[in-house]
Amino acid sequence: MTTSALDRSDTDGEERDGPATGSVGGGRSFALLLVVTGAMGLLASWVITLDKFKLLKDPNYVPGCSLNPIVSCGNIMQSKQAEAFGFPNPMLGLACYGAIIAIGLALLSGARFPRWYWLGMEAGCLFGVGFVSWLQYESLYVIGSLCLWCCLAWVGTIVMFWYVTVQNVRSGFIPAPQGLKRVFLEFHWVVPVLHIGIIGMLILTKWWDFWTGGTA
Repeated sequence: MTTSALDRSDTDGEERDGPATGSVGGGRSFALLLVVTGAMGLLASWVITLDKFKLLKDPNYVPGCSLNPIVSCGNIMQSKQAEAFGFPNPMLGLACYGAIIAIGLALLSGARFPRWYWLGMEAGCLFGVGFVSWLQYESLYVIGSLCLWCCLAWVGTIVMFWYVTVQNVRSGFIPAPQGLKRVFLEFHWVVPVLHIGIIGMLILTKWWDFWTGGTA
């Protein structure tokens, strides 16, 4: 996949060696990517929220994604990390992923946003990928369980973050040397694939004995 496959951003200015001076839109593929990744996170947040409510009503309730001692959503939901800000994390996801879907739909309809908006979105996605990175560490090395719905949200957030970054680099809102910029835009898929691959390898190696038929 090359840069053209994601559709180049639509801006008020010309080719962007520096920051664009007007409002910036987004290509159709980029907008659809936001809708899809936002929907991934929203679905995960919605299912986890429903299961959390059921768990509050019945402490013996076993979520459908609690498949074994390792893949156990119930262990994640009952951990203190599941309420990092004093309320269930999925409630934050419902708002944030919903906003991403709305932005994607707006871009599909031809909306254009100023520089401050795109940088604000970059900051939000950076917070999101940082937060899920913390949750990944806690899940693997502190709680010792894995939630499949959380994994779906992790993948959506990682892909979303890197492609919002691609959008901002392409628009000139995030400065980068021209050589690095060309490589980053041409091989934009490499970094998110590596990022997700590293998480997958950590999961695989953490419970290698379990996956291969040994003990957890």
